[in-house]
Amino acid sequence: MALIVAKFGGTSVASPERIQNVAKRLIAMKNEGNDVVAVVSAMGKTTDELVGLANALNEHPSPREMDMLLSTGEQVSMSLLAMAINARGYRAASFTGWQAGIVTDSTFSSAKIQEVTAERIKAKLADGAIVVVAGFQGLTEDGEITTLGRGGSDTTAVALAWGIDADVCEIYSDVDGVYTADPRVVPRARKLDVISYDDMLELSSAGSGVLQSRAVELARKFGVVIHSRSAFSDAPGTLVKEIDMFMEQAVVTGVAHDTSEIKFTIRDADDVPGVAAQVFSALASGSVNVDMIIQNVGENSHTDISFTCPKGSKEEAEAIVKRIMPRIGGRDYVIDENIAKVSLVGTGMKSSPGIAAKAFSVLAENKVNILMISTSPIRLSIVVEGSQCQVAARCLHEAFGLDSESVFEETALSPEEIAAKMQKGR
Repeated sequence: MALIVAKFGGTSVASPERIQNVAKRLIAMKNEGNDVVAVVSAMGKTTDELVGLANALNEHPSPREMDMLLSTGEQVSMSLLAMAINARGYRAASFTGWQAGIVTDSTFSSAKIQEVTAERIKAKLADGAIVVVAGFQGLTEDGEITTLGRGGSDTTAVALAWGIDADVCEIYSDVDGVYTADPRVVPRARKLDVISYDDMLELSSAGSGVLQSRAVELARKFGVVIHSRSAFSDAPGTLVKEIDMFMEQAVVTGVAHDTSEIKFTIRDADDVPGVAAQVFSALASGSVNVDMIIQNVGENSHTDISFTCPKGSKEEAEAIVKRIMPRIGGRDYVIDENIAKVSLVGTGMKSSPGIAAKAFSVLAENKVNILMISTSPIRLSIVVEGSQCQVAARCLHEAFGLDSESVFEETALSPEEIAAKMQKGR
């Protein structure tokens, strides 16, 4: 018998039929002798719809009221899932984030979890119930409802798995695990059976959307084993866990790409000490998250400074750059929205010289121009033109021996059809 935390994303609970499929899955886990805690996201596009309603009434709603509103999405899906389980003759109890004992700081819309008590969950499990928890939310010590930010339900699931000492945290989505690259971009990508916390964290941070980076970071900190798998298949997925570092590691684990950033270039800024500090202090004060930075060699007492940031921060970043230009002597600035970041990730890169040289040679052979470069001991990130993203990802994937023999084919079946097919085969 195991204690399982199972998280289901918005796609998995987007309709009554899909909620029924999740209920069947949880009941099957229970019938195998396991104690089960489910964590659910809001149904389908509910969160986007709630944001739209808020904006229709107030273009700048208060963060507190937005968290009050957005937290209701998960409460709907948790209640409906508990009802579906009850209708099948099994006991279920649903809990909001605060009822589940998730205590956060007071940062609305991106709160961090500070404590998990989970006493009510443990009591219901001891009573034989399947517990259903609303993801993405918690409560401050002052009693304010908060949300955890994008992908927050993954973080909720990992935190609960740690708080109740679960054997595994299964995160279900519409993909069947972690691949060496996005198979929609790199058709010969391979599904991984296991991946280390460090590699998964780097892939998530570099653009892989399978698992939320905060959740992976939390799992690594507390040693929570994550099983990333499909909500519409019984096939094993990918285990994310600590890997014995004495074992031989693949040099490169995967290739990630990210098209969600833009590049700013400030031209002819004064080439004197303190200019970069002024630029990036101002951006930090404006809550603009800067990713990659390049400062060119100065010429005639002037230099160019380039940086990348999320596209969603364009207005804030541009306003800050405009404001600071007179202070740093900048002539003008350019915004490039047609860029992509392609990253090689692998723990084995630490002990394998020549990775960058090989990557640059392969890109040159494929006529891919490099705009920016950033490195860490286990990651090499390269910014290229957006139109060259697929070529860059595919040629690097092949060059580092990651290609599978088969070509990925995205199924044309709906999740309901897949679930029906699974039931038929049982």
